[in-house]
Amino acid sequence: MIRRNKVTVVGAGNVGATAAHWIAAKELADVVLVDIVEGTPQGKSLDLAQAAPIDGFDVKLVGANSYEATADSDIVIITAGLPRKPGMSRDDLLKTNSDIVGGVTEQVAKYSPNSFIIVVSNPLDAMTQVAYKRSGFPKNRVMGMAGVLDSARMRCFLAEALDVSVEDVTAFVLGGHGDTMVPLPRYSTCAGIPVTELLPKEQLDAIITRTANGGAEIVGLLKTGSAFYAPSLGAVEMATSILKDKKRILPCAVLLEGEYGINNLFVGVPVKLGKNGVEQIIEISLTTEERAALHKSAGSVQELIDVLGI
Repeated sequence: MIRRNKVTVVGAGNVGATAAHWIAAKELADVVLVDIVEGTPQGKSLDLAQAAPIDGFDVKLVGANSYEATADSDIVIITAGLPRKPGMSRDDLLKTNSDIVGGVTEQVAKYSPNSFIIVVSNPLDAMTQVAYKRSGFPKNRVMGMAGVLDSARMRCFLAEALDVSVEDVTAFVLGGHGDTMVPLPRYSTCAGIPVTELLPKEQLDAIITRTANGGAEIVGLLKTGSAFYAPSLGAVEMATSILKDKKRILPCAVLLEGEYGINNLFVGVPVKLGKNGVEQIIEISLTTEERAALHKSAGSVQELIDVLGI
């Protein structure tokens, strides 16, 4: 009997439920949706299961309020935590979400000791560090989803400005997930052509600013929530690369131990994701300004870690 992949999604809010939807629709894995609110994960899983005959995907979908059903998951995507509200910074979420993510991670480590953890909860880089500490997992099995989302936002804006297909646009964003992220137009291309040759600096600067404030822009528009379609798909893209051993090069928050001159901190950099999780951290050459911006971004993450005392 062929064993199917199993992915647990913790948190059945918009991000978690949408991640479950993407996973099921792609037939990537059986899905367990976990949430502390009774009935919510069960109801959303049942609804999604009833969509299966219409779209034709064959996966098992389970909703649960405890972690027994998650046992032996291959990947666990953690979306649990309070979302940002208008006027709220990612850092305001720090203490509350640290407690939530820490508790979740202990359950994950107990029931799925061989799993890979992908963190989506905010503030992203600090929460990934919390998951790493509380799980006791090796660094190749704990990562945060931010760079995929930030790069997707930049690609979206670049494609719009160039009036081309998003498929032909690549973008590179490094650093912490927040206002100090470091978009790199020098490494961003359209069909292999650097965008610096296709767009004037002022337009690129405006796109960089909009990318850094991408989440806040959506929070401001929605007023009662935050982004969920793109963040959830970013996590699923990472999970896909691991489960299918695709060895995609994706920007992810991973533990740096000297790379880029940064130590013992989760920061977004390009990595190779395959069946062993984070298989390689890729160091690209940066200008003095880019390196300074990356270190400033890392410093912002370090401040959060200092507050948490981890």
